[in-house]
Amino acid sequence: MTVPVINPGDKYMHFKGNAYEIVCIAKNHEAGEDDIVVYKAIITGIIYARPLAMFCDPVDKVKYPNIIQDMRFERIYN
Repeated sequence: MTVPVINPGDKYMHFKGNAYEIVCIAKNHEAGEDDIVVYKAIITGIIYARPLAMFCDPVDKVKYPNIIQDMRFERIYN
């Protein structure tokens, strides 16, 4: 899997329909790698974090067969 370049300020759409803005890529203290995506819900302002690999995962089409979006988060270009 090729991991996309993710930058602060980029906006992404989650496959369930919510939009988010990237705050930063954080260092995982235990692993010593830059691999935690910190992102903010555009509507509510709530801050979330998840591992970069999970952020870049494809949608589980078995669990969510009616979802059209291919990736868990897809970049919004505006």
